Amino acid sequence: MLLNLLFASAISFTSPVNYEISLAGNFGEPRPNHFHGGIDIKTGGVEGKPIMSVGDGYVARVTVGLYGYGNALFIRHPEGYTSVYCHLKKFTPQIAAVVRRYQYRNKSAKIDIKLKPTDCPVAKGQLIAISGNTGASQAPHLHLEIHDTQTGNMMDPLDFLSAYVHDDMKPIAHGFMAYPQEGEGVFCGGTNKQTYGFLSLNLTRKFTAWGKVGFGIWANDYMEITYNRYGIRDTKLTVDGHVVFHSNVNNIPVKCNRMVNSWGDYEHFRRYNVWYMKSFVEPGNTLPVLQTDKNKGIVDFNQERDYHLVYTVTDFAGNSRDYSFTVTGKKYDLPHKKTIDMMTFIPWNRTTSFSRPGVQLMFSPKLLANNVSLQPTIRRHPNALSDSYSFYSTSCPLFSWATLAIRCNKKVAEPSKLYIAGYSGIERFYGGSYKNGWVYGRIRELGAKYQIAYDDTPPVINPLGQGAWNQTHIIKLGLSDTKSGVKHYEGYVDGHFVLFEEIPKSPWVACNLKETPLHRTGRIRTVKFIVTDNRNNKRVFSAQIKY
Repeated sequence: MLLNLLFASAISFTSPVNYEISLAGNFGEPRPNHFHGGIDIKTGGVEGKPIMSVGDGYVARVTVGLYGYGNALFIRHPEGYTSVYCHLKKFTPQIAAVVRRYQYRNKSAKIDIKLKPTDCPVAKGQLIAISGNTGASQAPHLHLEIHDTQTGNMMDPLDFLSAYVHDDMKPIAHGFMAYPQEGEGVFCGGTNKQTYGFLSLNLTRKFTAWGKVGFGIWANDYMEITYNRYGIRDTKLTVDGHVVFHSNVNNIPVKCNRMVNSWGDYEHFRRYNVWYMKSFVEPGNTLPVLQTDKNKGIVDFNQERDYHLVYTVTDFAGNSRDYSFTVTGKKYDLPHKKTIDMMTFIPWNRTTSFSRPGVQLMFSPKLLANNVSLQPTIRRHPNALSDSYSFYSTSCPLFSWATLAIRCNKKVAEPSKLYIAGYSGIERFYGGSYKNGWVYGRIRELGAKYQIAYDDTPPVINPLGQGAWNQTHIIKLGLSDTKSGVKHYEGYVDGHFVLFEEIPKSPWVACNLKETPLHRTGRIRTVKFIVTDNRNNKRVFSAQIKY
């Protein structure tokens, strides 16, 4: 880790903005189902700030409308890293021309272009884009990522830009949580997890424990320039001077993103919107940023004596703070482990399945951090296409996809229109293929409610402001589909493809005819717009426009 840090700090990257960097979010912050993969650089709450390449290299990839990135650029650098710039409003003319050609060639606004080193070279500090608020951005800002080009792993951009980010503030820990291991540990006389605040750096309260107990910490980093809270870069837990757990949030494989739900206390976050990060590692969690002793970070209080625990939290700049407390080993009778119902038991490390009449859920190994006992709920719907099924009483995300099969209770005119719908606050489309009376899909959440749905209804197209089209030469359409959802759309004028682009933060798309290859003639043209949903239902809209 130290060698990586020294190498990163030796690389001469420059700031992507021409003003003092202030962060709305830092690298590795825990979020449901993913780590924050970069840093969020504030743009003063507005769009239109110039964005520069942090180093020499070439534009290796451009994406539009994918992964929540909005408009995004990937620049590959000879030092072995790739910088990624997201939520952009627009690209420089050279890059925009490449994007536009590709969009017209593939008849799609959403694109993923791979470029050769000679297509679009850039120099360190060169203008590449204008900041925006596209994609899944909640407010205008630049989301900047640094990836290891060879592995694709996510790196902390602050290791490369430390010269442009001032930070003298130490992180602050707010509290710790004790996790008595089921049937193996007791903390302060209890077997449930318990939270305690850090009212000082050295807690004087004496805690008691017996057997095996894990710990977790709630902490945040801060910077002088803003009031935002950030994630902790480095956490260490020592017991009697021996390191039992160490995390350094850097160099995270993308495939491990959803393991944040195991390292962080996902259940507690869902209830209280606060992340306690565990200082022990569950068996299915293979995050390489976590290092433990031979006991996986679990502390075994097996002697009647004082154990001295110290948490050390450190930020990217090396600012550090220690929090200590004492736990006294005190003998308790340990409770028995709960009896396992083998009919609902899902081991984390084996291929297994769960079956009930009308449903089957199939797990491959390592979808879970630990063994889970399902909590299935079946609701009968005799007049519906299928009954509905849930497999856990609360949200319980998987690391990757499990296969779900639900039996269809009725014959339908077109089986290809069937799919699996999931309900968890909102309805989601989970795909589906029909075979011998069953619909097969893939899910990553056990707590949602699933059942078969049918969609033979085309999406709806709503022409917006049609009376002004002839004056503005901007065709604006609203798209909606209340069932399987919109998959694809394309537009034509007199049979020639024209690009319709999403209007950010809206269900609308628009085409500015002045930005298309069409030449203005002043005659009447026929506009044709086709939208397709995820069950291949199509709606065609036609209109006339003078251009």
